[in-house]
Amino acid sequence: MVALTGVVLGRVYAGGLLTRLVLFAAAGSVLVSVAARRLPSWLVAPLSVAALAGFTLWSLRVSADAAGLPGALTGVAADAARNGIPRLLTAMIPVEPTPDTVLVPLVAAWLAGLAGAEVALRAGRVLLGYLPPTLLYAGAVFLVGPNADPATWPTVAFAAVAALGLAVPSRGAGPPVADPVAGLAPGVRAAVRARLAATTAAGLAVVVGLAALLGPALAGRVDQRPVDPRRYVEPPRVESLDENPLIRISGWALNPEQRLLEVRTPGGERTRSTRLRLAVLSDYDGVTWRVGATYRNAGRILPVVEPAPGATVETVRQEVTVADLSGRLLPAVATPREVTGARVAYDPLTGTLIRPEGLTPGLRYTVTSAAERPDTNLLATADVPAGDAVARVLRVADGVPEPLRRLAAQLAEENGAPYARAAAIEQFLAEHYRVVADAPSGHAYPNLEFFLFGRRDGGGQRGTSEQFAAAFAVLGRLSGLPTRVVVGFESSGDGPVRAADAFAWPEVFFSGLGWVPFDPLPRPDDEPRPVEEDFRPKPEDPPPSEAPEPTVEPTASPEPVAGPGGPAEAGGPPTALLVGLGAGGALLLVVAALLALLLARRARTRARLERGDPGQRIAGAWREVTDALRLAGRPAGGDLSASEVAAHARRALVGAVPGPIGAGPVGTGSGLVGAGPHRAPADAADLGARLEELAGLLNRMAFAPGTAAPEEAARAVATATDYVTALRATRPRWRRLLWSVHPGPLRRPH
Repeated sequence: MVALTGVVLGRVYAGGLLTRLVLFAAAGSVLVSVAARRLPSWLVAPLSVAALAGFTLWSLRVSADAAGLPGALTGVAADAARNGIPRLLTAMIPVEPTPDTVLVPLVAAWLAGLAGAEVALRAGRVLLGYLPPTLLYAGAVFLVGPNADPATWPTVAFAAVAALGLAVPSRGAGPPVADPVAGLAPGVRAAVRARLAATTAAGLAVVVGLAALLGPALAGRVDQRPVDPRRYVEPPRVESLDENPLIRISGWALNPEQRLLEVRTPGGERTRSTRLRLAVLSDYDGVTWRVGATYRNAGRILPVVEPAPGATVETVRQEVTVADLSGRLLPAVATPREVTGARVAYDPLTGTLIRPEGLTPGLRYTVTSAAERPDTNLLATADVPAGDAVARVLRVADGVPEPLRRLAAQLAEENGAPYARAAAIEQFLAEHYRVVADAPSGHAYPNLEFFLFGRRDGGGQRGTSEQFAAAFAVLGRLSGLPTRVVVGFESSGDGPVRAADAFAWPEVFFSGLGWVPFDPLPRPDDEPRPVEEDFRPKPEDPPPSEAPEPTVEPTASPEPVAGPGGPAEAGGPPTALLVGLGAGGALLLVVAALLALLLARRARTRARLERGDPGQRIAGAWREVTDALRLAGRPAGGDLSASEVAAHARRALVGAVPGPIGAGPVGTGSGLVGAGPHRAPADAADLGARLEELAGLLNRMAFAPGTAAPEEAARAVATATDYVTALRATRPRWRRLLWSVHPGPLRRPH
């Protein structure tokens, strides 16, 4: 049973190492208790704990070697003991079996095996001995949560093993136990047996009651998504410098020779120029771009991200040595698949890596990435997605300056396709603005407005890649493009990466292609054109000096002259006409609503009585009868059978008729007699018998569907029609008028 816990928990671990270690822990703990079953009970626990310590150290060494973690065993064990639980609950799925992620499951498995074996073997309480492994199994299922498929067969095996343990009789347990009531007086024996029977019955009643109370609640949770315990544990956090590395661009631009990294390709192969991605910024509040990531501790193997269809994927493996780069963000080529040499945390949505302990000079790690290049031939016709899935990268914060909106609208108006809009923004920024190293940092709305529309002689229309990337992303979102900003480095291959290589670039998400980078920076030899040549923000109202002067002097308007009926009207229809139009409109709305209800009711009746197979028409006829009872204020209870409802319907008809049933001349068509607001059915007994026949047909359809003949369906329809007509005729005149437009039957099943 303890070993099956390892099977369940191993579904969220990479490889099968954890399952094997839990199996060893289960076997070791039980075997120690079996071997020491003849020793005093107070001696077994110390022996088992000593064996646990040795097994744990061996397991930590094995897992550390498998994960490639350096360091002495004592340091590894101390770190695992301090951080075992938080790292287990913040680890990314699949969890790599490292010392800190295997320590807690192994210790828990050993202790559960020790407690269960001691209770079952030494005390002989097998059922009570199942409690520790059952709690351990439940904890494993809760820890896995929604991160794996349902553990169906391990749970069935767990229950089967438990049942087998209870079914197998114990051997060599000594002579059979004598009858506890043997030798007692007959009266005492009867009292003891009665008490035992009462206790057994009470226990059985409690079990059945709990099953009845908890069974439906547990069954109702079968289809619900399990709770993930990781939601209650705060993942690793980063400082503001790592949350918004875009503000570091200007500082790096002022120190271009600062050596940040050293990149080398293992094996001595030379690589072409690549981009090392430091962080992906998706959230913008009008002031600051932020990563907004949820980092999870990860092992060497990172979750696989499926590439876009048709994209070219190249495996890039680099060895990176940290020099002067500070913070927690870990540079890597997008998209990282495997990291060795450093403990990392990872955000799958943005692909950003961090080292929770922070970067230190001399830190060396190797990262293997899947560099993805989309098919550029599909960009011209590619679309961009919309909806909740990309709402985060389409969100535009409040307070957008009006010139930015007009510029985005102008660029979007001239370019309809998404890629054409993105290319237009890229070209506009590259042709009109200048890259300088001494531009101040800032990418809030006022900074972007000054960058885009400020006077050149006052410092406007120039900036670092920070302003270019941020302006592209904001203009793209204003024109309906899902955008984000990426901060990273341009690496020319093996060699140092300096501060001058740091820059930011925007990316746009296209359906079927993924994130596509753009480069809005101008070419080094291009002279930017003034932005006024292509865009000049137009004021909403022309200045007074530019307003055209009138050529003809306006003449004074004559004063209105009061007519004989009183002062001149200001214009507009009379009040009486407005009131009449309003009343007529309201009356038309009421008539239209009543007509719509009437048509809907008739359509519902025709659908019930004329469409479908005979069985469906019989069921529709029955619904017409029950709806008529509700409209007459005599609804049938939901606990009545069909025959009881038929009898109730006959009583409802008879009780509504004053005087003797059947008195007077027999009418035709509707089966009614007499005149006035209350008319009696021509033959209540015959109509009651027909209702009984309809109830019998309904019961037969419930137990033998498909056996009704068309003639029987026709009789059922005629019965329902006659009954509804007869019952309606017994109502007061105003109730008969509202009968056909009452909306109640429309709210019930078809």
